Amino acid sequence: MNRRTWLGWSGGAVALASATAGGVWYARSADDSASAALWTLRFERPEGGELAMASLRGRPLLLNFWATWCPPCVTEMPLLDRFHRDAGASGWQVVGLAVDGPSPVREFLAKRPVGFPVGLAGLDGVELARGLGNLSGSLPFSLAFDAKGHLRERKLGMLHEADLARWRSSAG
Repeated sequence: MNRRTWLGWSGGAVALASATAGGVWYARSADDSASAALWTLRFERPEGGELAMASLRGRPLLLNFWATWCPPCVTEMPLLDRFHRDAGASGWQVVGLAVDGPSPVREFLAKRPVGFPVGLAGLDGVELARGLGNLSGSLPFSLAFDAKGHLRERKLGMLHEADLARWRSSAG
């Protein structure tokens, strides 16, 4: 390989590395701005009233995006409810944001009540989840925030006991 070819490949590699680093920085800053914006949001509650995210700062938070038509979401609800009861004593909070219509959520919760607050995010919830790192928009999608409101963990797909135990020990 002659010097000119080597310099061309080297320059291309540097440009690619710079672009990748820029992409990683952009993704991180997008997460940071979406995370900061999350704490300013308010959601209607299925039973009436409002869920103000700002009121949840100061304690670790498990935030779960779900829908009534999502089988893994429905399957993990008892696990989330149990985590809410068990980890609440150590300061943890759980919030479900339903990416669904108000009527199906109300009907679902009437049949399968949970002890943690649920907010009605609707289709805007999909965009919120994307901003927080769920690029595919799939459900369920869960996040763990520390007491200062910083995003610490995320999981696309159904949560398991091991995930919650790890999150509890690292952010709680």
